[in-house]
Amino acid sequence: MVGVSNPPNPERYPQLAEKDRCRFRVTIGDNNDSCYVVTAPDNQICWGIQIQIPENEAKDLHFRNSEWGPESIDDMLDQFQDFPCAFGGTMKEILDATPRNLISKVFLEEKVFQTWYHGRSVLIGDACHKLLPGAGQGAVMAIKDAVVLVNCIYNMSDLSNKSINAAFASYYRQRYPDAEGLIKASSIYTKVMFGHKWSDRLVRRVALSFIPDWLKMKMADKGLANRPQINWLPLIKNRGSGTVLPQEGREVVEKGAREI
Repeated sequence: MVGVSNPPNPERYPQLAEKDRCRFRVTIGDNNDSCYVVTAPDNQICWGIQIQIPENEAKDLHFRNSEWGPESIDDMLDQFQDFPCAFGGTMKEILDATPRNLISKVFLEEKVFQTWYHGRSVLIGDACHKLLPGAGQGAVMAIKDAVVLVNCIYNMSDLSNKSINAAFASYYRQRYPDAEGLIKASSIYTKVMFGHKWSDRLVRRVALSFIPDWLKMKMADKGLANRPQINWLPLIKNRGSGTVLPQEGREVVEKGAREI
């Protein structure tokens, strides 16, 4: 569950006074529960509360209607009233100061599907790859999908089924490896941030205490190298030192757009 709070006493949270940076803090409980808080503009605090459940329970809860009604939101909020807040105190004040229309309950799962298109229909975003929030890449992945897909459609020579199928196949070829890699990375990041097993705690300690910053940046650069852009717009220059993968399909635009 996530929300955006307007705490009535922002002075209680000195992190909000740091206007030049965003603070992100996680509290991991003892019973498969955890929460995080993030500072936001205008003295707001974004928050998330999570409960990890066994896979056999998850299948039942996912399709139980009672889990998605207003009463289920209240039940979950009640469970975290006395939960320690990493910014100080408990989560009660932050949760109580959150308008109902700014609370969303979602069921988190991870999966990358093998089939992304059929005929004249094609999927993007969570419809074909669901990520856990650890890497913060869910929306980014959907945007990348959209960019690559419109590039492939733009480069079609005609509207025949053969051309459509070729465009969708090219989209899948370009996006599937990146999606599969980020699914794995997101799973690792989520375990580091929220995992409760002893192995998760060990990985968290090593990742946060012993891995040097330069190695963390090198690991991040690998994911950032995939940066597709709209082919018919001026390409953004690479102003950094990291590697950027070549832009696919640009040659069609450079030769002149085809009219369909």
